[in-house]
Amino acid sequence: MSGFTPGRRWQPAYSPFRKETFGDRALQVLEYSVKGPLFGCRMCGNCLLQETAFICPMECPKGLRNGPCGGSTSEYCYVDKTRPCIWYKIYERSFQLGREELLLEVLPPLDWEKVGRDSWSDIFRNAGKIGIKKIASGLLSRSPQTRKQTWDDIFRPVRQPQWWQGDSTYHPPAYIEPASDLERRLVTGEFVLTCEVTPPLSSSTDKLIHNIETIKPYVAALNFTDNQSAIPRMSSWACSQVAMTHNAEPVLQMSARNRSRGTLQSEIIGATALGVRNVLCVTGDSAKLSPSPRDQMDINDLDAIQMLWILRRMRDEGRYLDGRQIKYPPQFFLGAAASPFSSNPKFQALREQKKVNAGAQFFQTNLIFDTDGMEIWLNELAKRNVLDKVYILAGVTPIKSLKMAQRLREVPGVTLPRNILQRLEAANTLGNAQEEGIQIALELIGRIKTYHTQGIHGIHLMPVGWDEIVPRIVVEAGLLSKDFLFDNTSQELNNAHRIEK
Repeated sequence: MSGFTPGRRWQPAYSPFRKETFGDRALQVLEYSVKGPLFGCRMCGNCLLQETAFICPMECPKGLRNGPCGGSTSEYCYVDKTRPCIWYKIYERSFQLGREELLLEVLPPLDWEKVGRDSWSDIFRNAGKIGIKKIASGLLSRSPQTRKQTWDDIFRPVRQPQWWQGDSTYHPPAYIEPASDLERRLVTGEFVLTCEVTPPLSSSTDKLIHNIETIKPYVAALNFTDNQSAIPRMSSWACSQVAMTHNAEPVLQMSARNRSRGTLQSEIIGATALGVRNVLCVTGDSAKLSPSPRDQMDINDLDAIQMLWILRRMRDEGRYLDGRQIKYPPQFFLGAAASPFSSNPKFQALREQKKVNAGAQFFQTNLIFDTDGMEIWLNELAKRNVLDKVYILAGVTPIKSLKMAQRLREVPGVTLPRNILQRLEAANTLGNAQEEGIQIALELIGRIKTYHTQGIHGIHLMPVGWDEIVPRIVVEAGLLSKDFLFDNTSQELNNAHRIEK
């Protein structure tokens, strides 16, 4: 175990495949010999220890560089249960030391030209440009602000290269008119409903089209997951295109798990050219959840916050990550996932604030079964002045069976209270677990609707393959929009009322 980073083991360094001088190699060995035992350093070439309370974030099995994933807990990492969640430890120590505001700075992805090399040489070169005399006088100054600024002048150019320039401030969208119908509804104050549709496992679109046609009259937009649980399915992009051909507004989900910075930028250009106007950025489930043989699991090229930062700048500043100008920038409404129950609400609120600062305009939350816990999370967001900068859609699911409820208790980032499980256990004994699951969903929606003026702007319904129940839930929960057309819907409502035995 390393000295300052509470990881499980001292991991091997990233070894570069390049020709190096003896001096370069010697400095790398020296830095690794010092920082490895102390911090669990893996020689990423872009050291972030100043911002992460001197705990190396590269100890995270996903290699996340801007905070925890949606499965963060105080107990263990869900990818590797033999070690703690390293980002939970970073947040915990940062709050203890009063350094939590440093975590708001949007940190860059790895520069693979530097991976495996030392960071000290960059620090020494930067110090040389500033001048030893100026550094000494600055660090010895009686002014705390001068000392802080001097220290930042040394290290900031190292962790914030010219091609990135991340900061910790809020960046409102540069456009005025809503980019999508979903955004228009939210701007006008409507309590909106979106719904998740699981993409098919095959190339047949028959069931997908049926689900789209069934659900689209009742919702503002349809969200298509991006290989949920790291299991390959039809791409979210393809499903979004099918939705648009059937006059439904899609939310394109983009997962960082298997996406490089190059594919991210090219895909958003292509998707918006074809008409996609809502984009949801998520880090994605680890390949640990997928069947074997598994993908690479030790590092993501990007995390969700870096995706937001890149896409926002493409849209608002009209330039690619490498600085090239985009003649016709893409236009879209940018969203992210939020996790009210993943860890300490204070930690999650800071994480959500960082996403909003990076560019998130709306949140779709993880499943909510505890509105009191949701209120605590909302209060923490309010303390960080976030609620007036983002639209929040609360995640709700109808639980179809006792088995599903038992599985939900094991899902990272989801908290299913014991009293709900007991209700489903009793209902299962009587043979009506499905109906009980629907009633629980309706009760939750009813309570969540009371927060419409307190930070919640709608419901994100996740039927998890039970798409035919959506019309019934929408009608009985009183979520029908004002412009809903009742033509040709009676049969759908009748079908929705038939509960499987």
